Amino acid sequence: MKDFCIIGSGISGATIACALSKKYSLDVYDKARGVGGRSSNKKLNKHESFDHGVQYISPKSSQFKKFIKDLTIKKIVKEWPGKHLFLNTDKKEDKNHIKIIGQKGNNAISKYLLKNISCIFNKEVIKIFNKDNLWEINFSDGSKKLYKSLILTCPFPQIKKLSKKYIKHSFVNKKIKMDANITVMMVIKKTNHNISSYFFNDKILGWAGNENSKMRFKSKNDLWTLQSTYAWANKEINKNRDNKKINSKVMIEKFFKLTNIKKTKVLFSLNHGWKYSSNSKPLRIKSYWNSSLNFGVCADWFVGPRLESGWISARDLFNKIKK
Repeated sequence: MKDFCIIGSGISGATIACALSKKYSLDVYDKARGVGGRSSNKKLNKHESFDHGVQYISPKSSQFKKFIKDLTIKKIVKEWPGKHLFLNTDKKEDKNHIKIIGQKGNNAISKYLLKNISCIFNKEVIKIFNKDNLWEINFSDGSKKLYKSLILTCPFPQIKKLSKKYIKHSFVNKKIKMDANITVMMVIKKTNHNISSYFFNDKILGWAGNENSKMRFKSKNDLWTLQSTYAWANKEINKNRDNKKINSKVMIEKFFKLTNIKKTKVLFSLNHGWKYSSNSKPLRIKSYWNSSLNFGVCADWFVGPRLESGWISARDLFNKIKK
């Protein structure tokens, strides 16, 4: 029997798993097909891909800056060059606002941290039980597994559903509203466009990133990732599965209109809805650890909406476990 079961392979799960693996045996589970959580990278083919979750990293804290600098030296991540424009607003690009991306995709950090760790994918947790100081994990495929300790890194609504009775802290009773996001991945004919990303002042379309500008591949076409505003996605997310074509069309039409890029045939598009994208209102605690049950929770929503927030939460939890 292994020491730890960690649910989630995003930045929080990968960070806490890497830290604990130096001393403990563990497994990481994720319901997705691969590593990264909301830092996912979607393959179009062998070479071309879209960062359809986290778009880039702008380190703020000194510790995270040091971590990212080390990964840059190791060529896990790199700076995203080019023009990043703010449209229809007084805001201008901040030259000191560094944009860091993964060398091969924005799931690069999780991949690096989990490279020597047992990861099991396509495994969705549906129930957890604490019996005789052990954790029984029940999966949607009917399988079960026992562990000495359990760490969850899921979005807040899933944490609450799975583990409310095991959390002895007031945060579990809070009304934490996680914002949604709708992402459209789009391929159009080559336009020789030299803009890396757009920030819009629009009610529907919030952001657009030119995947070609990340210098990961060469393509005869242009690949764009479009992301909605939180406000629009919050209204549309519950019906997005049924309305994917409609919502994609709305966002694509907005893209051409707002950028003034000549409208051309869309060769490919794919819609992905993130129901629990981020929480913009940090809590008073950065993570949760119950030493009597050997049960912990860490995730970006404790600290804020940024990828860095998940790393901070995981490091905080690791320090609590060490005590």
